[in-house]
Amino acid sequence: MKIKLYILSAFALLTACVDLEETLESKQSADQFYKNGSDAIAAVNAVYEALNTPGKAEESLYKSNAQTLYNSLLQIGIEMATDDYEAGPRARNPHVRALSGLTHDPANDRMQQLWLQSYDLINRANVAIDGIEQISDADISKELRGRTINEAKFLRALSYFNLVRWFGDIPLILHETKALTPEELYVKQSPADTVYNQIIRDLKAAEALPAPGNYSGTDAGRATSGSAKSLLAKVYLTQKDWANARKTSKEVIDAGWYDLFDDFADVFNVETKNGKEHIFSVQFKGYANFTGNCMAGRSAPTNEEVPGVNGDYADALHAEGGLYESFGDDDERKAVTFVTEMISPSDGQLYRFIPHIHKYYDPAAVGDQYNNSSKNISVIRYAELLLIYAEALNEENNAPNAEAYWAIDKVRERAGIAKLSDTRPNLSAEQFRDSVFQERRKELVFEYQRWFDLSRRGADYYVKTLHAAGKTAAAPRHIHFPVPQRELDLNPNLKQNPEWINYN
Repeated sequence: MKIKLYILSAFALLTACVDLEETLESKQSADQFYKNGSDAIAAVNAVYEALNTPGKAEESLYKSNAQTLYNSLLQIGIEMATDDYEAGPRARNPHVRALSGLTHDPANDRMQQLWLQSYDLINRANVAIDGIEQISDADISKELRGRTINEAKFLRALSYFNLVRWFGDIPLILHETKALTPEELYVKQSPADTVYNQIIRDLKAAEALPAPGNYSGTDAGRATSGSAKSLLAKVYLTQKDWANARKTSKEVIDAGWYDLFDDFADVFNVETKNGKEHIFSVQFKGYANFTGNCMAGRSAPTNEEVPGVNGDYADALHAEGGLYESFGDDDERKAVTFVTEMISPSDGQLYRFIPHIHKYYDPAAVGDQYNNSSKNISVIRYAELLLIYAEALNEENNAPNAEAYWAIDKVRERAGIAKLSDTRPNLSAEQFRDSVFQERRKELVFEYQRWFDLSRRGADYYVKTLHAAGKTAAAPRHIHFPVPQRELDLNPNLKQNPEWINYN
């Protein structure tokens, strides 16, 4: 999905906290651009691009090509505030270290970047939707118009889903901002329920996308009807709408679009990208103009640990959380998720070290992992969908049934560990819930899931879990993030998250 056009509107420039004297490299307006189907595809490609790599015109906004939403920003901006991760020895940014220690505040620059980049993606989606709708019927087919609009709606829904979970009440903007008026620029926050309703509308529209398996070549990785329905199941789960979460996830399972890889390692192999387990993934390609996955380099050993590996070791496992020890030696996920020894590409010697996260390490980029791993990052995959189904069944019935056990055991069997139905067949609802969350924790390590899981179980659970892991600064307010101070300063209609008012 090569991107050929970047559109920035007044909304992106002002509400994203950029000075008015910012120089734009392209002055092409949407009215001049949206003429045919090729333009529609290019505009939607630009929305995809906002997931992981800013365009050249936006580099000055983000300060760095690497730390974009799904290319480490979610890890350093969110996952650091969990029991599984901490700022590594080479995490230099004091804002990242503050998140790791739960001492962050509204001035934290990672909060600013999460807000800014998410709304940039939303703005691109709004511009694309509005622009594609105005293309004449003679210049675009009905099928392509619908497909491209629904792809943009899927991506907009994903971004709003992240934002509402991070910040709670947020501005809800559904059209391109065209006028520099206070009414259009200073948008008030909408209640979280209103935002969720829009997310659901967008995803239901996106269910009309082509079925999985319809894309190949350079189109592989686009959103599909399966992507939309699966993300919708996760939205329902987050809202505790158990019946709809169960119903929607079961529809995906019954459709037969997806399956688990036989080998857990294939989830992360470059050769099996966009395979049968991948429902929606962010696409990466090493050695291709900063479109590689830098997560590998951020967690890889440094030259001091293994000469020639050249990792940054800025993302570290939080040892007190006990994640590594929670894996049995028979669990096939352990050796894929972590590494404790490597042969140096420089001197051929074997080096041993404390566990490092290893999912995204690309053997084709030895010595040059940072930005050059070609491994994708899963936003949602079939293993998670099975766990969504299991959790929803248990919560809806207030007890696990045979189907719930079947779903979790599919994931456990692939990992090479005993079925829960064999070892603990008579669990209570609470015990089964804990088993699902433990399975999510081990299955989805380093996939931007842990903070969301902890926070959706509530403040008491979050605080208890982090305190047990030695992060004693954790407090109830940390199940949300503060509205960035600079956004409050720029928009007089924004209000700080109530949990973050007078918190000291």
